[in-house]
Amino acid sequence: MITASHIRPASVFLVSGGAKGITAKCVIKLAQQHPCKFILLGRSELLETEPDFAHNCFDEATLKKRIMEYLLSTGEKPTPMSVQKLYNQLASSREIKETLAAIQQAGGEAEYISVDVTDTLALNQKITATVERMGEITGIIHGAGNLADKLIEKKTEQDFEKVYTAKVQGLENILACVKPSQIEHLVLFSSVTGFYGNIGQSDYAIANEILNKSAHLFKQKYPQCHVVAINWGGWDSGMVTPELKKEFARRGIDIIPVEAGTQMLVRELHPVHHNTTQVVIGSPMPTPAAPLDSELRTYRIRRKLTLAANPFLHDHVIAGNPVLPATCAVSWMSDVCEKLYPGYKAFSSTDFRIFKGITFNETLADEYILDLQETSKNLDHHEINFLCKIWSKTPEGKTIYHFSTQVKLLRDIPPAPIYEKLNLVEDNIITTTGKDFYQTGESALFHGPSFQQLKRVINITPEKITVECFWKEIDKTKQGQFPAYWINGFTTDLSTHPLWIWLHHYHQEICLPGQQEKYEQFAKIPYNQSFYVSCEVKSKTQTGVIADFFVHDKQGKIYSQLLGGKGIIFPAKLMQPKA
Repeated sequence: MITASHIRPASVFLVSGGAKGITAKCVIKLAQQHPCKFILLGRSELLETEPDFAHNCFDEATLKKRIMEYLLSTGEKPTPMSVQKLYNQLASSREIKETLAAIQQAGGEAEYISVDVTDTLALNQKITATVERMGEITGIIHGAGNLADKLIEKKTEQDFEKVYTAKVQGLENILACVKPSQIEHLVLFSSVTGFYGNIGQSDYAIANEILNKSAHLFKQKYPQCHVVAINWGGWDSGMVTPELKKEFARRGIDIIPVEAGTQMLVRELHPVHHNTTQVVIGSPMPTPAAPLDSELRTYRIRRKLTLAANPFLHDHVIAGNPVLPATCAVSWMSDVCEKLYPGYKAFSSTDFRIFKGITFNETLADEYILDLQETSKNLDHHEINFLCKIWSKTPEGKTIYHFSTQVKLLRDIPPAPIYEKLNLVEDNIITTTGKDFYQTGESALFHGPSFQQLKRVINITPEKITVECFWKEIDKTKQGQFPAYWINGFTTDLSTHPLWIWLHHYHQEICLPGQQEKYEQFAKIPYNQSFYVSCEVKSKTQTGVIADFFVHDKQGKIYSQLLGGKGIIFPAKLMQPKA
């Protein structure tokens, strides 16, 4: 049995890139919660004493002025480059001293080694000498790295070597200095760029993905070691300028607050995470949209559907058979369109129709075919329109159509509108709450946990129902072949449940979705937190009901809206399992 590794006061961490920047802040946080020993590696020189002109001078502009005066006094002509070089040396040395002092103040012990991790001989010699004083190394945090961001066609061999060697050769050299069997903790600072990719960072992505794979290989060989490759997103640090923050916001990329990020490192080193070898902390790096051309294309995608591959279907059983929710059919078609055009999102699905649903019983086809036809492109407005159809063939060769819709992709989703008829005043007419809406009787909602839950009815009238919902995210393996991305089939299905409640309250009837005129999405419907649905009933007949659904936050900001949604009225007994 493998025993989880604990950080002890006698633990000694070797930290590359650990004296400055984000890695240093992580080490300081680690020292505050686990006072132990740290050997910090960096290329910068640590100045034992500063030049006289720098004493007690901490303002950047003043210090640079003194540097210019100093250079002039030595007969050297000051240039912006020479001034900046001297300033960087002083600033780096000061930051290193601040890091060492912070670790010591936290109760830890730290030494700094000025060395390039790609210099094998110097690294080995200096670490060996330090180990004699500090003790045997029990942990490694590899945070060293370089950037040379350029489009791939503009990258040079030197650019690649600079980025690659710091990450990959640096790790090899560090591991060569320590007996693998004595390593209790191995932390590799990787990047979401390695996991998702990012424009201009092909070399950085390669190097970080090698770190990811190295973590898994090391864990296989030394299972007793706590190994984790942390795929960090962008940090809210000096490297992220206000301009870059704006660009991240435009692309929907969150940045990591320093306090939260450093605490996440400490959390990942807790013994409970001993077997988690790779984690992603931060947002994906979505690819900027590629330029459109005017050619209209067609695509055919084949998919084999099985009940075993889609465990969530056990929570969507009608008359005893698992049935694919119509909302999952919409998410399937929308997601495939998006994958054809990275950087674009599905803004709308119009004229959605159900011809024959997909039931997971003896009628399930060997494969289902999704045909996509580009019907138009607007190059100026970065818009692509598709006609989508899902169909299959019977064993006799007959074509069966299941679903169709028209999907619009946009590069830039319009700002979310505000729901003008917002009313969250409680009337206490329907007092049922939470799971009591589901599977508690003939007229209750039939949905299982994957599609719950409608938390409460806020108010209800003959024209409208307003509810609060909360979808707890289900495991990706349970989501199966219909994962919740931009269009979330699970939350969209949940947002239609109010119509069922309204119909039963006023008419003692229930319904299933038939078609919809238009679905538009302005933002992701949240999960693991409350959202609200305002359902406006437009018409009701003996066989059907039509309503508009507005999914919004507490202030009325609309996440999505489903307009002209038609429900087909069914006898309640048809929804129950077969005897």
